[in-house]
Amino acid sequence: MARQERIPTLKIVHGYGSSGAGGDIRIAVQKRLYELAEAGKIRGCIFGENWSKSDDVTWRLLQVQPELKSDPDLGRGNKGISVVLMCA
Repeated sequence: MARQERIPTLKIVHGYGSSGAGGDIRIAVQKRLYELAEAGKIRGCIFGENWSKSDDVTWRLLQVQPELKSDPDLGRGNKGISVVLMCA
């Protein structure tokens, strides 16, 4: 649906496991996002722990989509989210 609607960026909230150490769902989602990026199905992804202005990929995205600067998870190191960069 996001591709059909031409939504450029998605934020997936997948959680990080009940122990806070990185649950199975988080690991599976991140693995699949990496595979999709490698296959060219998405432009890339930014895992929550890297979703920060100090991350180069994040900073470039914020330059193109400045409205994302107001995201409440930006800079919080939230391992329970992933940001997906959709293909055009």
